[in-house]
Amino acid sequence: MRIFTQVFILFISISFYTQTGTISGTVSDASGGVPAAQIILSPAGISIAADNDGRYTIADVPYGTYEIIFTAVGLETVRKKITLSQPETVIDIKMNEESTSLEEVVVTGTMKEVSRSESPIPVEIITPKLFKKNPTASLFEAMGMVNGVQPQLNCNVCNTGDIHINGMEGPYTMILIDGMPIVSALSTVYGLSGIPNSIVERIEVVKGPASSLYGSEAMGGIINVITKTPAKAPVISADTFVTSWGELSMDGAVKFNVGKASSLLGVNYFNYNHRADKNGDNFTDVTQQNRVSIFNKWNFERPEGRILSLAGRYVYEDRWGGELNWSTKWRGSDTIYGESIYTRRAELIGLYQLPFAERIFTQFSYNWHDQNSYYGFTPYMATQQVAFVQTYWDKQFGEEHTFLLGAALRYTEYDDNTPATATADGTGNNPQRTPLPGLFIQDEWRLNDKHKLLGGYRFDYDKNHGGVHSPRVAYKFSPNVNNTIRASFGTGFRVVNLFTEDHAALTGARDVVIAEALKPERSYNGNLNYVLKIPTEDFFLGFDITGFYSYFTNKIVGDFDTDPNKIIYDNLRGHAISQGVSLNTDLTFTFPLKIMAGVSYMDVFQMEDTGTGLERSQQLHAPKWSGNFVGTYTFPKDVSIDLTGNWYGPMRLPILPNDYRPEYSPWFLIANAQVTKKFEYGLEFYGGVKNLFDFVPGDPIMRPFDPFDKYVDDAVNNPNGYTFDPSYNYASMQGRRVFLGVRYNFF
Repeated sequence: MRIFTQVFILFISISFYTQTGTISGTVSDASGGVPAAQIILSPAGISIAADNDGRYTIADVPYGTYEIIFTAVGLETVRKKITLSQPETVIDIKMNEESTSLEEVVVTGTMKEVSRSESPIPVEIITPKLFKKNPTASLFEAMGMVNGVQPQLNCNVCNTGDIHINGMEGPYTMILIDGMPIVSALSTVYGLSGIPNSIVERIEVVKGPASSLYGSEAMGGIINVITKTPAKAPVISADTFVTSWGELSMDGAVKFNVGKASSLLGVNYFNYNHRADKNGDNFTDVTQQNRVSIFNKWNFERPEGRILSLAGRYVYEDRWGGELNWSTKWRGSDTIYGESIYTRRAELIGLYQLPFAERIFTQFSYNWHDQNSYYGFTPYMATQQVAFVQTYWDKQFGEEHTFLLGAALRYTEYDDNTPATATADGTGNNPQRTPLPGLFIQDEWRLNDKHKLLGGYRFDYDKNHGGVHSPRVAYKFSPNVNNTIRASFGTGFRVVNLFTEDHAALTGARDVVIAEALKPERSYNGNLNYVLKIPTEDFFLGFDITGFYSYFTNKIVGDFDTDPNKIIYDNLRGHAISQGVSLNTDLTFTFPLKIMAGVSYMDVFQMEDTGTGLERSQQLHAPKWSGNFVGTYTFPKDVSIDLTGNWYGPMRLPILPNDYRPEYSPWFLIANAQVTKKFEYGLEFYGGVKNLFDFVPGDPIMRPFDPFDKYVDDAVNNPNGYTFDPSYNYASMQGRRVFLGVRYNFF
């Protein structure tokens, strides 16, 4: 730990005098001052919000050259180069209504706030404006709005799922809240449920490894949920909708001030209590759910504009699925089958800027996750605690170098009632305790106005596997404002907790066998991205195309084929590959029509040494072709129509030996339509139809009439030896439904 102590002392000891000045002014539009407009000073990374009259002040800014960025919802972003060389500089900005694509601010790619076009790392964004075009009860469903990102349900009974990026399963996706790794391992399948939509400012998606900044688990990509600062949030916001299937979603937030502190309080409630069985298999098509989530964020006013924020969230959920006549009295029995899951979860997130002349920040988080569940008569009782602390120094050297140096420590404690935490002889309990310290460094070098180079490196130390090195490099070339090329290479790693990652291991249908001591996984990834903007007098057309290639070693694989009653886990003796191309387009006309569409081709497979040569097998739930679309037309009097959808090509599915069900799913499309009417004073009504074509999978559950396999040995009626299996899934069992909702925002 000596090196970590020295690094921390370095952070604390750096302080020196520089000349400083103040930047102030007013942000306005055609109707006057813009309240809560965001002002970002780059590369200093200072971010503030204008007051209710659009006025702002940035104090104690060291003399130098900066880019100042002004953003506000519905208005075009304004970027301005300035050189601060006097005590006070006044900059008044007039913003126009958004006419093409919003120049969003992003942080996930480099851990710094920069405009999206300036980031050397490609970042894709979902804003509330986008995911309101297809309202959902959770951010898990909303992630389907991003091309190449697939919310995948893994069980037809309890409807748990995870997020796949470029065909890689959920454990390869790191989920952050405000940059903190708050969702992982045990909480992977529930991490994006229960986050109030009303407190979300945007969601940033980075595809490909990012372990050089974020450490373990950032192998396949990152989803970073950025919550609103209280200053930018409406005073009151609410969003409620119901569906013809009986779903009720209620989401609301309020902001208030207490002395010099400002706070945002958000609440989300979801309830579904309708035992639908459209396919007649005597099992619920959709799990019954009762969920409540409370989120509270505080910002504290400190001298010289330094940052101090705290946020917390608590989630409680009761969900179950199973036979229609199941009730809680059958929980854990072998009489009537049900999968019942009680979840309790608490989170704490904080950011503190140290009181030095240098920009030194400390971030910390803690989460506690408790799961009490039964899959039929198989109990799964698990508790996980994760503590994380990170300190980093954000430094600008001249106009060319933006430097980042940091140290982090992540500590995970995990306990359950499975062999994952049993003693070697199987007679006792041995909870997993995993400290993971790390150091990281990054430099973003601006060669000139057209060329930018980023280099990063991270070193982590795991007590079981020793030192892990994670370098990355990225390059951005912008010959002009309408053309940008980005190229990047990076590595990732992950220490696996398999029992929290494969729901099939917990259905009660199969036994779990661990074939060997598992090694950590590694990945190597390259991306090439090209962005083209074509502005004309009649329309704006944007293209964003990315080619990707990832190579995985020591991949953890579950063998479902050798024995239909077992899942056998071991490290892959070979390698796995995820490769492909994704294309996003954005078309905005001068008349009120906007279309966004994306298409992805990917080939995700593994090559395993069987002793006689390498054998290729396609990744489960990874379609070679997929895509999405969003179309919006706005009529006079603030009426708009949105058409959204996702389509998927055939994907390989987990089947049993001699299974009568096809190994690959069919092509299918889930389309949705919505009409919205906006009124004055922030009120709007909306309604529409989800799953317009009423698509649902066929034969989702094998032998639903014998969920406990009591008659599996009946050679006459079951000659193929089929067993109960609910894991054959590729889409929701929820068919066409109508929804109605109302939103209100008061600034």
